[in-house]
Amino acid sequence: MDKNTGIGLLLMAAVFFGFMWLSPKKETVTIEDNDSPSQMAQQPATADSLTSTEQEWLVKNIILNGESVILPDSTHASRLKNGAIDLTVAGNKVSGTVIVDGKVLDWNDVCNKDLKKMSALEQRKAVEAVRTASISIGKYGKFAQFLNGSDSVVKMENDVIKLQFSAKSGTITRAELKKYDTEYTPDESKQRKDKVVIFNDTTNSLSFQLPLPQAVSTADLYFSPKMVNDTTVLMSLPMENGAYWGIEYTLPKGDSYVVGIRIVQDGMAKVVESNNRNLVINWTQDLIRQEKGKMFEERNSALYYKFAGGSVENLSENKNDKEEREAKVRWIGFKNQFFSSVLIADRPFNTADFESTVLKNEPYFLKRFSTEAVSNDYDWNASVPAKFSLFIGPNLYPLLSGLDKHTVADENLKLTKLIPLGWSVLRWINTGVVIPLFNFLGSFISNYGIVILIMTILIKLVLFPLTYKSFMSQAKMRVLAPDIKAINDKYPGTENAMIRQQKTMALYSKAGANPMSGCLPMLLQMPILIAIFSFFPSAIELRGESFLWAKNLAAPDAIISWSGNIPLITEYFGNHISLFCLLMTVTNIVYTRINMQSQSGGMPGMKWMMYLMPIFFMVFFNNYAAGLSYYYFLSLLITIAQTYAFRLFVKEEDVRKAMAENAKKPKKKSGFMARLEEMQRQQQAMLKEQQKRNGKR
Repeated sequence: MDKNTGIGLLLMAAVFFGFMWLSPKKETVTIEDNDSPSQMAQQPATADSLTSTEQEWLVKNIILNGESVILPDSTHASRLKNGAIDLTVAGNKVSGTVIVDGKVLDWNDVCNKDLKKMSALEQRKAVEAVRTASISIGKYGKFAQFLNGSDSVVKMENDVIKLQFSAKSGTITRAELKKYDTEYTPDESKQRKDKVVIFNDTTNSLSFQLPLPQAVSTADLYFSPKMVNDTTVLMSLPMENGAYWGIEYTLPKGDSYVVGIRIVQDGMAKVVESNNRNLVINWTQDLIRQEKGKMFEERNSALYYKFAGGSVENLSENKNDKEEREAKVRWIGFKNQFFSSVLIADRPFNTADFESTVLKNEPYFLKRFSTEAVSNDYDWNASVPAKFSLFIGPNLYPLLSGLDKHTVADENLKLTKLIPLGWSVLRWINTGVVIPLFNFLGSFISNYGIVILIMTILIKLVLFPLTYKSFMSQAKMRVLAPDIKAINDKYPGTENAMIRQQKTMALYSKAGANPMSGCLPMLLQMPILIAIFSFFPSAIELRGESFLWAKNLAAPDAIISWSGNIPLITEYFGNHISLFCLLMTVTNIVYTRINMQSQSGGMPGMKWMMYLMPIFFMVFFNNYAAGLSYYYFLSLLITIAQTYAFRLFVKEEDVRKAMAENAKKPKKKSGFMARLEEMQRQQQAMLKEQQKRNGKR
């Protein structure tokens, strides 16, 4: 160490010890029994008190919103009894008690900061509690007295649903369907399935914002539950002089899934001074996963709503979405694949905001739905200012169809739109043909695998004339194939294209064949096939129904599964192989080969494309309901059987003879053939004119 460094260190030490000697000594603070070291570290040692402005507001709030009482000396006063606070205002003077940590403190002692009767910390806690209570009563008014209370549970049930009501918030906190089991169980070793729970107190919140000068949410209040009778419970907020505000719930006996909700009140116009007529409903729900296949269940879950007297719309099923509707809305529905919660307003909401959020990283939930709806005709003088119906149940078509006509008398609710059955013609086929036939067969056949088999056979019988006509058209085209080839060989080249076309059409006309007659019957069958495609994945009747190896006809019948995801493929194919889908694919390839063998000519590349189509369908259908793949598998088997039957009983020699006999008959040109020949003549004239111009050049 050099000399300069040593001198520097000595000077620094001298300054440090001199500073310590001259600094004032700190007094030792005695910590009382009720003051913990952590509390003393967070709070100053001095006492606290209300400011003059806070005292004025406390007096004003208690006078305006407190309970009117008469003191022993006959003096009229106002009382605030709110949990640990019991204060009375008489002649602008506040008296009473505040309980802090179980110790009763006189308010006058608190205001005087009498630290002989309490610690500084207790005094501060008392002041802060009263300050908070003053702010609350200023905001909540007469309803501030219900900010504290004890929670309790009321239960009601009928044959199909169990409901649980909570005194905290005064709403339904749990809904369980008694006739349906959840298909999704995190613990696969669990033998017994749980019942479907649509929501519970942690996943659903339905609250009303009372139309006060400052909005008050019923979610913050403690209600007094009362069983009116065995089907009705009243959640009430009793005021002074017999006045009350409440929510009345009615669950009919039997098999009803609809809960009646009425806002009821008495004498509130005298208690509440408010010109606000906007009753706001806030409803949020985390959609609980019910099915094994989360991906497909997620695709079929969405927030739906119906305009009053209008159409049904929904937010996106695949991504986060929101809408703000400045129009009257009749109902709002939180829809899962097979179950829904629908809030139906007796008088339509005037405006509504909707939001849907996909919960990507939640294994037990699919989406979060939230809505804020406003009804702007609230009347504080009415005994029943608002009424609603809450449907909590399955997306069963006959059930929803019945509710469409009876829940609200003045319009069709169109609740069946919650079931995706396709658009226009496809929906008509499902509602007019497929569903009635399916329900009829299901009414006396308990096994839905047999129901699908019989339904497939019946549909194929109805379509038999179209199938037969298509086969006969193909047979005629096979018979004419050599003649058509001869025409093509005789008039080769593009310059003879018009002549080839004319000769070919003349051959068709003479033989009584039409190349379009084979395609038209197939096109007429397509709407039924597409309608079935919409129906089976939405049929809750198939949910949980087993057949052969399939444990659930409403879900994929996986025989092989894996945990990993294949990029781009897993999104559609899933992480399993479905046996019915595999059988459908093999049958489809066989059917394609049979058709290709019956056709002559054609491009080899197109043939390979035809064989690739069944593979494409396998990727697409593998994640769909087993019942759908089973139906298509049966339909293809029956079609193959029909094809072989036609070939067995319909000989090409007979077709050729029939065509020869038809050629002898006088032909009357159809309008289509006449227009086609006219078009050919025009094209030929244009071609000749073009050739003439090219020759002059």
